[in-house]
Amino acid sequence: MIKNYYYLIAGILALVFSVTHALNGQNTVLPSLNVDKDTKAIFFYVWHIVTAENILFGIAFLFMSFQSNLSKVRFAAWLIAILMIVRWIVIFGGTLLYSTSGLKNILIDSIAIVIYVSLVMLGTRVKDKQLENKHL
Repeated sequence: MIKNYYYLIAGILALVFSVTHALNGQNTVLPSLNVDKDTKAIFFYVWHIVTAENILFGIAFLFMSFQSNLSKVRFAAWLIAILMIVRWIVIFGGTLLYSTSGLKNILIDSIAIVIYVSLVMLGTRVKDKQLENKHL
């Protein structure tokens, strides 16, 4: 039985993000790089590290959504949310540093990260039914 719908939605979103990230890299970003093979290989694996992280975050949130003791998974949710905020800071800072005109290009990514982190934060606020029953 699902105990935390916020985590469930965050898990599904993370899996969708991993697919779209991989496809965007394979079909758009990586082919457009005009660099040598070694440098392209570095871009390839760095790009797909983010894809793999998103897959793992998705799987983690799917498992966490079924946990009956939500207090045991709350730290992991906070950690993933902080990682996503740091990821956004790197995206925003890198874009600001290298291409201020590109800030409009990260708008969709920024909105997605805000929605994702918001869902995770809402999920951390869901109370354990076991703890509520002990206080009654």
